[in-house]
Amino acid sequence: MSDPYSGAGAGGGSEGGPTDGSLVLIDEPAPGVRRITLNRPEKRNALNHRLRGDLIKALQAADTDPAVKVSIVRGAGSCFSAGYDLGGGNVGQEYPHFTAEGDGQWPRHVTETWMGIWDLAKPVIAQVHGYCLAGGSELATGCDLVYVAEDAQMGYPAVRFGVPDMQFHAWLLGMRAAMEMMVTGDSISGTEAVRLGWANRAFPVGDLDDEVLAVAGRIALIPTDIVSLNKRTVHRAMDAMGFRAAIRAGTELCALGTKQESFVEFIDKLGTMGLKAALQERDEPFHDYRTTEPH
Repeated sequence: MSDPYSGAGAGGGSEGGPTDGSLVLIDEPAPGVRRITLNRPEKRNALNHRLRGDLIKALQAADTDPAVKVSIVRGAGSCFSAGYDLGGGNVGQEYPHFTAEGDGQWPRHVTETWMGIWDLAKPVIAQVHGYCLAGGSELATGCDLVYVAEDAQMGYPAVRFGVPDMQFHAWLLGMRAAMEMMVTGDSISGTEAVRLGWANRAFPVGDLDDEVLAVAGRIALIPTDIVSLNKRTVHRAMDAMGFRAAIRAGTELCALGTKQESFVEFIDKLGTMGLKAALQERDEPFHDYRTTEPH
């Protein structure tokens, strides 16, 4: 099997690759299966406005294409996504969709984006390898199914200076594991993510591509109108239990976090030290993330 994560650069002319400057690669590896690859490998697929917009447009196009029964989202290069772009990658870019202004606009905006995946008719699978951090973990959470490499790292290191935009952890990991992640910023492996309930199954990274295609192929055997209703039954049940309301309430706490003295001090460091140095200083005592080599 060829390396499924090699990824051409944006604008490359490889088969299925973008020719219009899009930051996603699109291919159809099996009948009824649309695969969308985040294509900023040089930035560890950091989610800037443009990449988020390109991804959502691609998912919406798949949702309205009668030939597509299921979509897969994965990342090019070394990881799924290391999170939102904090390094100036949004300069000159607009939000990909409207969100009302005011305190909390950003967390409301990104949670609306990822919860919008729930509201698509057709299932979306997250295929996770390497880092799946912060905004990357929010994206994967918004997908209907999550399959991970055994050595993937899912975490939210931003809790070391702020409050998450999308607070899914207590719902999908349980209170104790969620609390530990929220007060340490530590990551968990793909294997641990399955044990705790955030992901469906874990595979050796070399098998992940084929295993996810196998699941997608099984979904594609079922009529789309029935799959869409059964997807909705699960999400409606989660909504009835308060999942969406809790996520929405969490955006207000995220907004409050930006007013805290520690958050303001960290943002000042970004301006004086630069992004990499500030993150290095943040994580150095923990000996993880930027202080170790990525998988």
